[in-house]
Amino acid sequence: MHKTLQPVFAVALSAGLLVLPGCQESKPSGFSPQQLTDSLHLVMESDRAVYTKQVVNRLKDAGVIKPSEHFVDDNALPLPAQMFRFGAETVAAKTDAFSYSLQSLWPINKQNAPRTEAEKTGLQYIMDHPGENYYGEEELGGKRYFTAVYPDVAVAPVCSSCHNEHKDSPRTDFKLGDVMGGVVIRVPLGG
Repeated sequence: MHKTLQPVFAVALSAGLLVLPGCQESKPSGFSPQQLTDSLHLVMESDRAVYTKQVVNRLKDAGVIKPSEHFVDDNALPLPAQMFRFGAETVAAKTDAFSYSLQSLWPINKQNAPRTEAEKTGLQYIMDHPGENYYGEEELGGKRYFTAVYPDVAVAPVCSSCHNEHKDSPRTDFKLGDVMGGVVIRVPLGG
């Protein structure tokens, strides 16, 4: 198996979307790009929520250590958005089978602003349709991609307070449970 596809097949296999020959013959042997991005997002969303609630929010509330965007200089915890970006950068260095990013219509860090029409449309869609995801296709650099956008919700008080209090935040009225942006996942289509 090609090394860049190993992470995708591992996720698909563990999610039950891919069945190896001779195993559980009653299940379908293929998976759609949407099933793949939904599964990838489930893992990302779960890991991010656990880090935010069980590490960042808990340790901040206990006064043990604070989160900071300057975590190295401040001897602090990386922000959940930074941990997410570090993971995306690590994945990008290992495979081109999929990519992901955290984006917002109100980014504190301008690199998290939408750049493509699919990203802009998807972010607006998830704001206008609470609880729904956006799915579409786009062409980038001569390649076709399945692009999915998932709501990124403030899962702990530290999410909304960080954004509301940040000096560069274009929006300062987030509340717990609000959609603050979106997770954009791309999977190449075709060969």
